[in-house]
Amino acid sequence: MTPIHIRVLRHSAFYSPLLLTIAGGFLREQGLEALYDVATPDNGVEAGIGSGQIQVAQSAVAVSFMSPANSIRHFAQINQRDGFFLTARHYAGKTSMADFDWHSLIGKRVLVDHFFQPLAMFKFALNKLGIDINQIEVVDAGDVNSIDGHFRKGEGDFVHQQGPYAQQLEADGLGQVVAQVGDVVGPVAFSSLCASSDWLATDMAKAFMSAYRKGREASRDLPAEDIALLEKDYFPEIDMPVLVQTIRAYQGLGCWEGEPDISPEVFENTLNVFEFSGDINQRFAWQDIVSSPPDLRD
Repeated sequence: MTPIHIRVLRHSAFYSPLLLTIAGGFLREQGLEALYDVATPDNGVEAGIGSGQIQVAQSAVAVSFMSPANSIRHFAQINQRDGFFLTARHYAGKTSMADFDWHSLIGKRVLVDHFFQPLAMFKFALNKLGIDINQIEVVDAGDVNSIDGHFRKGEGDFVHQQGPYAQQLEADGLGQVVAQVGDVVGPVAFSSLCASSDWLATDMAKAFMSAYRKGREASRDLPAEDIALLEKDYFPEIDMPVLVQTIRAYQGLGCWEGEPDISPEVFENTLNVFEFSGDINQRFAWQDIVSSPPDLRD
């Protein structure tokens, strides 16, 4: 087997298309053995790709908005929706995702993930709903583990998290998942796979893409229970019913629908989000940041 080093910015069931590419055996069918790790301040995505230490990374096209001079190319979509949930501390048994009113956030203390993309999407969602973010007490509680820990200790009325961590809070009786940001924002180029231009021209890249297409199809088509069984070793701290519930929620949201190509349309929608948030003051051209999948390149 030929090793292929894959690094992710974040680890979550939200990235099931990539996890299934590994756990479903699709890479091994192509003669590739995955080395999987999570980025750290000392071992990042851009440096890893630039040095050749890693071949593929889970990132987002918006990373290139923040650092337009980098040489990373985004070649496939993982998710076409925001994957963050709102969990309410005091709503258990009182409401559901179907009838939750986002205006309930006004005047409340909300622990919001302040990583650049989740925060930009949260602001955009509020604006679409006619809510002034200044009417909410938005709290930066740190990284994902710190956010979860602060809410578990009793801080905040609502918390903004990816799955399965939101669903685990609900299972632990600490709140109720009441909303999905992706329902409000709509289709965007949220998370992506990226690599160097040189690597995308290789036979390994074509083999990886063949495996990834199968992984993404499996994330869309397999029952959530089957996906959870394949992925359970990636989430030892998460209860199996919680993982199933999370995967089913992402399937229902349509995160993994469609082809993996990053279309100009969803790219433009993402620019709209970051333009509104004030994180960018110019619009970028699709062809300067995105490449076609390696198996479709001439």
